[in-house]
Order: sequence, then C-alpha cells, then structure tokens
Amino acid sequence: MDDAQIWAHIDEQRADLADLLDTLTPEQWETPSLCQGWTVRQAAAHVTQSTTNWTRVTFELMRSGFRFNALTLRMAREDHRRPEEITAAMRAMVGGRRRPPGTAVADPLVDVLVHGQDIAVPLGIPRTMPVPAAVIAAERLWTMGFPFNARRRFPNLTFAATDADFSVGDGDVVRGPIQDIVMTLSGRRAGLPVE
Repeated sequence: MDDAQIWAHIDEQRADLADLLDTLTPEQWETPSLCQGWTVRQAAAHVTQSTTNWTRVTFELMRSGFRFNALTLRMAREDHRRPEEITAAMRAMVGGRRRPPGTAVADPLVDVLVHGQDIAVPLGIPRTMPVPAAVIAAERLWTMGFPFNARRRFPNLTFAATDADFSVGDGDVVRGPIQDIVMTLSGRRAGLPVE
C-alpha cells in the first residue's frame, strides 16, 4: 500500500475518532483507558500531540531525560484542553501529513487505531478497525522495535488473522481477528490471550 492510501486511512480514523469523542459524557472522558495510567481524555489528547512542533518535542524530550514513555505520559497528563478543544484539534489534523521525526508513515495509523480501542473498550463502545488499516498497523507493529518489540516479546508464535490475509512469526500458531492481533502486538490485554 502506498503512502497516500495509508494517509487516507489515518484521516478517516482521526475523523471517526473525533466523532466518537463528541458523544462522550464528562464522566466518560475521565474514565481510565486501556493505556495504563491514562484517562480517556489523556489518550485522546495524546493522539493530537503527534503533530506537535519539533522544537517543543525536543524540549519536552530533554525535560523527560530522553525517555520517550515518560515524555508521552507527562505531555498527556499536562494537557488540560477541554474535550471540545481536543476533538477540534483531532479534526484539524485530517489532511495534515506531519508526523514525529524518525517515525514511519504507518505510525500515526497505529497510534489512532490502538488509542481508539484504548478509549472505546473500557467504555463498552464497539469500535471496529477497518481490516485493510488494521493489516497495515499489524505489519508495522511486528517490524518495529521500540516501544512495542513484538517480535522479541513473541519469539515462538505465529499470528494468523482469521479475517485478513495476514500472518507473521515463527512458532505455534495463534489465530484471531486482525483487530485482536493489533491489540496484542501493541501490548494491550484487550487482544488475544497469549501472555
């Protein structure tokens, strides 16, 4: 799949997630998300922070001792925008092509798909990943190292999608929907029961 098609998936998922967020109550915004230590609001804010200008990212990275996880957690927790400001920012990202330095084109897609589930699952809201987009995300999660390290975490398993042409790994076969494979490879308990 070429970059333009990947960006089309990213735009579609950002707009769709913003629409979902617009339906949430104040209590739902403060619900713990699947992303450990983050509320729904913080997970949503994080999705919008991928377009933060490089100068600020560099400054925030230095403030976090060059620890990426500490950086993202702190930025999400310190983001005090109101829900409507977060959804407006997410919609403003549609059509934009900015991504953090050193990341692949598929990384913003992984981000919005996984964090969309981080938000929806604890709220009991069904949110289906489009299969073609989920395949791209699963392939990226499998090939990237930090922060997910899927190949290292699952050295003796093969993941095979039951609803898509997708299979990676070397070992015992674990089958499931591509959406569950994406969540598993990203380290979420909402995925397949393999850990």
